[in-house]
Amino acid sequence: MSENSNTVQRRPLRPAKLDETDRKLLGLLAEDATRSYAELGRMLHLSAPAVHERAKRLKQDGVIKATVADIDGSKIGRPLLAFVHVDTKSWAVTRQLLQLAELPDVEEIHTVTGESAMLLKVRTRDTQALEDLLGRIHGIEGFEGTRSYIALSTYLERGPSPTV
Repeated sequence: MSENSNTVQRRPLRPAKLDETDRKLLGLLAEDATRSYAELGRMLHLSAPAVHERAKRLKQDGVIKATVADIDGSKIGRPLLAFVHVDTKSWAVTRQLLQLAELPDVEEIHTVTGESAMLLKVRTRDTQALEDLLGRIHGIEGFEGTRSYIALSTYLERGPSPTV
């Protein structure tokens, strides 16, 4: 029975091999992914084609997962940020909760250790929309309970730092 039964998420366990220039490039892209390869090249003292090749390799290696816009939730009508801890009876139920990824209000889904099985980061238009989302969770068989925490202010929100 060598088959891995944890099908919730599979990730390679080894980090990518990054040199100092790769890390600087990642930092610059994290600040502003709209910079041209020429501009990044000037900042890194490399040619634009060299920067392009590094960026392409970082994408192929899965280090750069996507290039996305950082959208202000309140400006698009979703000002309510909440974190929802979800308790389930089993891992099978936890897998069923992955269907929540289809909902636009759900930004992140994490399996976690501790008292909860999963942690959701959600952004809704108001408390009624949050209540509706919680109602959908409550409708999943095997679900045991939730605890919700509404963020009053956000002082820092960012991805992982590429610096060592």
